Amino acid sequence: MKLSTYLMFDGNCREAFTHYEKVLGGKMLAMMDHKGTPAEEHVAPEWRDKILHACLEIDGQMLMASDAPPDRSDGPMRSVSVSVGVKTPEEAERIFAGLSEGGAKITMPMAETFWSPRFGMLVDRFGTNWMVGAEMPADKMNCG
Repeated sequence: MKLSTYLMFDGNCREAFTHYEKVLGGKMLAMMDHKGTPAEEHVAPEWRDKILHACLEIDGQMLMASDAPPDRSDGPMRSVSVSVGVKTPEEAERIFAGLSEGGAKITMPMAETFWSPRFGMLVDRFGTNWMVGAEMPADKMNCG
């Protein structure tokens, strides 16, 4: 089984995924709008340049998304967070700062926790919830 995260945006998927590609260091595999596809006839003319499907590969994992037309959207993703785990506190800080660019609601500032040397949570300017943390060094883990 393989689980992937699929995010829905209110018309700013292209901007969000371009930003995520820069911050997370991934490779954009797809950025397809509705125009020229069979889906074109199912959206309003002003939505034809919005994203039907985007796929960003990050270290062999896929983050996918699309724009949801207003009549099919429940608004920003409130009950789901994308969790990013990295090896070092410095990398966690860099990613957290990058995701915060342009205005974000910091729900938990980056700090040391009992499970991570650096961990923080935020809602970015696109409405995506993020949890960013560094791995706990093996000598600090309490595995029984």
